[in-house]
Amino acid sequence: MSTTTTKNKHKEMTLLGAIERVVELSEGSKLSAAFMKKAGKEIRFLADSFGITPQQAVLFCISMEKGPRHIDYYDYANHLDMSRISIFNITDDLTALVRRQLLRYRDAKEQDTFDISTDVLKALRHNKVYEMPKLKDLDCAELFEVMRKWFDDLSDDAVLPSLLSDDLNALFDDNPQIEFVKRLRALKLNKRNELMLVYFCHLQVNKDDDDIRPNQLEDICETMSDFTRLRGELRSGSHVLIERKLIEPYCENGIVNNSRFKLTDEAKKNLLCELHMPAGEEKLSGVIDAGMITPKVLYYTEQVERQVDELKGFFQQDQYKLIKQRMQQRGFRQGFACLFYGGPGTGKTETVYQLARQTGRSIMVVDVPQIKSKWVGESEKNIKALFDQYRALVDKASVAPILLFNEADAIIGTRKSGASSAVDKMENTIQNIILQEMETLDGIMIATTNLEENLDPAFERRFLYKLKFVKPDASVRIHIWKSMIPELTEADAQAIASQYDFSGGQIENVARRYTVDCILHGSQKDILPLLSNLSSDEQLMKKNQRRIGFLR
Repeated sequence: MSTTTTKNKHKEMTLLGAIERVVELSEGSKLSAAFMKKAGKEIRFLADSFGITPQQAVLFCISMEKGPRHIDYYDYANHLDMSRISIFNITDDLTALVRRQLLRYRDAKEQDTFDISTDVLKALRHNKVYEMPKLKDLDCAELFEVMRKWFDDLSDDAVLPSLLSDDLNALFDDNPQIEFVKRLRALKLNKRNELMLVYFCHLQVNKDDDDIRPNQLEDICETMSDFTRLRGELRSGSHVLIERKLIEPYCENGIVNNSRFKLTDEAKKNLLCELHMPAGEEKLSGVIDAGMITPKVLYYTEQVERQVDELKGFFQQDQYKLIKQRMQQRGFRQGFACLFYGGPGTGKTETVYQLARQTGRSIMVVDVPQIKSKWVGESEKNIKALFDQYRALVDKASVAPILLFNEADAIIGTRKSGASSAVDKMENTIQNIILQEMETLDGIMIATTNLEENLDPAFERRFLYKLKFVKPDASVRIHIWKSMIPELTEADAQAIASQYDFSGGQIENVARRYTVDCILHGSQKDILPLLSNLSSDEQLMKKNQRRIGFLR
């Protein structure tokens, strides 16, 4: 019976009034025939209004009285004066109320406690029947809005994954006109894999989440053993969605992370075409845009400054394109690999950043010490993925970015002959792949290292430019001290620069500590004693370094 007809038939009744009357009459009734007859008018009104059975209408009324939160079987038993065993006979009716969305599970895996949703309560306050969302003739955006609510219920443990899968299947059956549905069905995935792929699409569209951790996938697993199996398949790369290139490991700083996953660009393009989702990020993960780099004045020795200026001129786009063209005409490799080597704090990394800023080049940063541990067991695939990402970035960018291997000591050191351990073999594999990639490099690669004496000869040959960064001499140190502590007099700057043979990084550390001291204790008129004390704390033992045959 339609809602309009019901209202005409019971126009003197209100929903809340009928619910209150049924609650009053049902207390201690044991759901007897006498009670059902006595409250028959109100029960029929509610059953007709909500499209449910009379007994389900009674149970919904009791739920309203005992709820709207944490309603359990014993609430029904106590209210109806029924045994705790016999009350379980109402399980099918409560499940039907959940399917009608008048109740929702608090924990779908247990299915023993219930809530009444806010939407149902809101409708009743206005004497209206909660209507389930329209599920036919949807467009793609409306479809994903329905799925958003359903997956939110899944995250709240209000529905089982298997039941959600059934509901999604019915939803897709009702909306075959949507391109997303057509393309999803064309994949012919089983229920479990289809649910997982739809979940990834939901997170991308509704949550803007393109970085999925395995723990998020617990929601779509019925049991812990299902989750353990799924996690293993993902980490090993054997899951069917990975094999079919629908999802892939997340790539961060150019390195594949097998503990996080995302939709592939191709899957986004194919499945989410109606929503115009971008196939990939405008800036790949780990890429620093040139415009985001803070300008910084660097001081070098005369020789280093000349080499840096030469590289800056070479990296200017017009000059870079011309040199590439000439190299191609002569049959030379077109990629340019540079090595910046020297002691800590001498400005190697900051020079890369400033060159990038001055020449309008983004930087794809590879922090080797941080990511090396993630290569174990996946070295070949991950290092190739890194260069694949860089190639994609070069293809997309109008100005070739810089690929920066920062602190690259661990991957450009001498290869181990006769390697027998798994770690040694892994490191040799990484190095061999990098050497191969440097042969075909199309772009600019810069590696920085503090330990040039360990450089493998094969790498030394492949670096076209090799710049040695040395500690600044006394005249340069004076400029650095003055730039970082402007209140220093010329005499004090000369004194501190002469006394301490510091790198630029060490001077910056002292300057930062001096600034903190001034903030805490106020500025001092005579600052040289304080700087001397701070410099003594900063001073480190010098290390002997072997020279190698690089151009200076």
